[in-house]
Amino acid sequence: MGTNPAIEAHTLMTDTISRLVQGVLFAMLAVIGMGMALVFMISTAIAVGVLYIVARVRGKPFGVRAYWDQRRGGPKKPGFGDAAGGFAAKGPFARQSTPKTPRKDIIDVEVREVQ
Repeated sequence: MGTNPAIEAHTLMTDTISRLVQGVLFAMLAVIGMGMALVFMISTAIAVGVLYIVARVRGKPFGVRAYWDQRRGGPKKPGFGDAAGGFAAKGPFARQSTPKTPRKDIIDVEVREVQ
């Protein structure tokens, strides 16, 4: 009771063609993905170039350090705190000083009770 060689050859051929089609589709998907990554990198390079040109036109420095210093409110100071030994008065959790004179442009204040 052996198997039919014609059926085995047909199954082998079908399996081979199926694997070949899967391989070709996978290669096409990989090439499309690489093309999309290339487009993303080129568009990022163009955006960085535009930012560089705008910074040059405005006369401001362009770079990570300059951006970080601008966002932090000044150049980096040595040490962890200020000269008095406490924490520096800058940053997202710094206390805001209240104005000594009341603001004239505030005309209405709404108070809500938190429950």
